[in-house]
Amino acid sequence: MKRLLSRISPTLTALLVSLGTTSTAVQAAVYGGGGLGAGASEAGNIVGRATIRERVVTIIKTVLSFMALAAVVVIVIAGILMVFSGGEEEAKDRAKRIIFYAVIGLIIILLAQGIVQFMANLPN
Repeated sequence: MKRLLSRISPTLTALLVSLGTTSTAVQAAVYGGGGLGAGASEAGNIVGRATIRERVVTIIKTVLSFMALAAVVVIVIAGILMVFSGGEEEAKDRAKRIIFYAVIGLIIILLAQGIVQFMANLPN
C-alpha cells in the first residue's frame, strides 16, 4: 500500500499544480486579463473600494471554496482507497464511510455558500 501511495503522490501533485496554473490561464482568457501590467495598474483600486461587509463576504466565500476543494480531494482519495482495497471488506467499508462523510460535508459547504450569497444580497 505504501508503495502504491508513493507512486500516486507525484502524479497527484503534478495534477494539482497543472490545475492551478490552468485555472489562472482560463480566467485570464475569459475575463480578458491583460497580464501583469493590467493587474499592477488596477492594484491601486483594491484598497478603500470595498465595504467591510463585502470584504467579510469575500473572505467567507474563499474559505468555503477551499473547504469544498478539500472535500472533493478527500472523496477522490477515498475512491482510490476503495479501488485498491484488494477485496478487504474492512478497507472498503472505511473508504465508503470516508466518502459518505465527505459528501455530507460538501453538501453542508454548498448550503453555507448559498446562505452567504443570500445574506450578501440582502439590502442594508
